[in-house]
Parts: sequence; C-alpha cells; structure tokens
Amino acid sequence: MTGSATGADTRTKLLEGTLRTLADQGIAKASARAVAASAGVNQALVFYHFGSVDELLAAACRHGAEQRVARHRERLAAVTTLAELVRCGRELHEEERTGGHVAFLAQLLAGARTQPRLAPATAAGLDLWTAEIEKVLVRVLADSPLGEFADPVGLARAVAGSFVGLEMYEGVDPDGAVRAFEALEQLAELAGVLDELGPVAQRAVRHRLRRTGKA
Repeated sequence: MTGSATGADTRTKLLEGTLRTLADQGIAKASARAVAASAGVNQALVFYHFGSVDELLAAACRHGAEQRVARHRERLAAVTTLAELVRCGRELHEEERTGGHVAFLAQLLAGARTQPRLAPATAAGLDLWTAEIEKVLVRVLADSPLGEFADPVGLARAVAGSFVGLEMYEGVDPDGAVRAFEALEQLAELAGVLDELGPVAQRAVRHRLRRTGKA
C-alpha cells in the first residue's frame, strides 16, 4: 500500500469517525481525542490531515452530505408528483433518522451558530440536498397549475429545513412530527387534484391565482 493510499484511508477513517461521534455524542464532545478513538487512529493525525477540529468537522459535513445525497439520488430522480415527493421524504427521513444522519446535520447547524467557521461547510452540505430537491420540484411542477406561481428554489430550501427541523421536533413530540408529515401529504394530494383538473378548470385556477398574486 502506498503512502498516499494510507493517507487517504486515514482521512476517510477520521471523517467517518467524526460522523459517528457527532451522531452519538453531539458536537460539544466532538474533540480530537473522541474522534480519533472512534476512528481507531492516533489523535495527532487529526491535526496532521485537517489542521484543526473545526476543519475536520467542516470536511465531515461535506463528506456526509455527499454520501447521503448520492445514496438517494436515483430514488429522488424517479419522483413524478408532489405526493410522491412527500412520501419519499417521509421514507428518507425515517432512514436517515435511524442512521443518525439527520441528527448529525442538526448538530452541525447548532454548532455553526457559535462556531462561524462551520457555517460555510454546513450550508454547502445542505445545498447538496436542496439542489436535488429543487430538481424534483422543477420537474413535478412544470405542468401543474401551481408551477407558474411556486418558487422551486425557495420551496426546496423550505423542504430541506423541514427535514432537519422535524428531526429535532420529533425528539420532544413524536406524535406532532407524524401529524406534520400527514399534513404535508394532504397538501400534496390537494395539489394532485389540481393537476387532474381539465383544461378549462386549470385555466380558472391559474386566473384566480394570478388575481390573488396581484392583490
């Protein structure tokens, strides 16, 4: 094994160790010692490869987001309606919550408020998610009466923010989180009904929405 391969392997171990530490212990306990112990490497390698714990946390944020988005990209690409997007989001939420990945992102968002150096990497990690969600929204809203009036960029960020927010909310009110998903599903079904209207009814809906927008 070459030295560069060994270095790459160690970096990956540290990144994965950071993700586990954040998910299991929270950002307050994400020290070089804790991460190194989780990764099974010498503590000094944290600083050799990343310079500081903050830089390691930032790199882990990007690494984790890239992994998770790549894992779900194909599933998101198959979504064709808003109702499917909400159902897909619910499934992804459960899978990511069970694996501790949403908790990790929530920890970084909390840490970024007091450690500004984490903010760019945390935002970049979220942007990977929002970019995929935005693609779905652009596609499913293209032929919908709502497409002319909805902002896919803003909606994608609202969805991504809700994804993380529900993880935190679920910890104190699980039933409330379930009801939140159910409410989103009802709204998505309503949008589906609009999509199934005939041409005359759709024109009437668009006209009404334009008048409301001008008002």
